[in-house]
Amino acid sequence: MAFQFGIGVLSIAHLLRREVLSQLLYSASRSAAVLMALGLSCTAQIVPTASTTSDKQINVNWLYGSYVPRTVQLRSLSRNERLKLYVRQTYMTPGIYIKTTIFAVHDQTTNSNPGWGGGFQGFAKRLGDRQIQFIIQNSVTSLGDAAVGWEPRYDRCRCDRFWPRTRHAILRNFVTYDRTEKSLRPQIMPYLGAFGGAALATRWQPGNPSWQVRGYQAAITQVFVGMGINWLGEFAPEIVRVVRKKKNGAQTLVP
Repeated sequence: MAFQFGIGVLSIAHLLRREVLSQLLYSASRSAAVLMALGLSCTAQIVPTASTTSDKQINVNWLYGSYVPRTVQLRSLSRNERLKLYVRQTYMTPGIYIKTTIFAVHDQTTNSNPGWGGGFQGFAKRLGDRQIQFIIQNSVTSLGDAAVGWEPRYDRCRCDRFWPRTRHAILRNFVTYDRTEKSLRPQIMPYLGAFGGAALATRWQPGNPSWQVRGYQAAITQVFVGMGINWLGEFAPEIVRVVRKKKNGAQTLVP
């Protein structure tokens, strides 16, 4: 399935001119830089960003993405809710721009795609490259989940102990729910999205890299990133309490 998907996206990408892709890279890098600067003010807090509406089914945190609290009954999302969730987690929260910047800094320090050179110009191209890849990844993931009716959000475990909750966070990186929100299905869409975004990016990256290798590397990276994000989403309430307690304790010591 992943091979057929890679062939499809590469045939579409072949129709695009390099001049248009270069402009996309430049525009995406500028947008990411601006929104990253605006989002830095939020990094001091780990409190989940709850929906501004009364619908508790759609919650997107700037750090670990979409989630469903333990106190909210899990139900299948409508088409409009899926679209709203996609827009929020792909464009409206600073998390994706923070993620883009972290990966771009890593690419810069390791001199990934050396044909782009160093300095600000090279970093801007790497930043735009990562931003477009993550948009493609989120788009493929959201469209795929919507097409088959699978659950796109992480649901916090209804259990209490550390290890059962950790196990739930790890397993949910590999399985999800169907429309019934009970039957399990393989969690393949995030991996197809990661593979597709990285494979498509080889059309504008210098040095003619292998789309198979880049797609495989992105899918493997998604394994570890997904588990880490799920774990943070699972234990975020406890992390918040610890941070607040230490902060309040430090304030009481100040004369």
